[in-house]
Parts: sequence; structure tokens; C-alpha cells
Amino acid sequence: MRFAEKLAVDHRKVDDALWVEVRAHFSEAEIIELTAHTTLYIGFGRFNEIIGLE
Repeated sequence: MRFAEKLAVDHRKVDDALWVEVRAHFSEAEIIELTAHTTLYIGFGRFNEIIGLE
């Protein structure tokens, strides 16, 4: 959850320590999938806000 929150709030703050923690729980394939899905939904949320959808 902290990883997803960092991606949503300030992706530049995903530091080496957080990557170590994420890698302790997920495989590389799972990390790719988690990152892709998280950023996709963040993008959908921002898109909806920009065009005024709730």
C-alpha cells in the first residue's frame, strides 16, 4: 500500500529502501504488474478529474 501511495502522491519518493521492501514481497513479474496496474488507475483517476467525471 505504501508503494501505491508513493506512486500516487509523489513517484519521485519511491526510493531504494522502498524498492528493497517491495522486492522482499513480490517477484519482478509481480512488481511490473503491480506498477502497471497502479499507474494505470492513477491515470484514470486524474483523467476523470480533468474532464469532470465523478
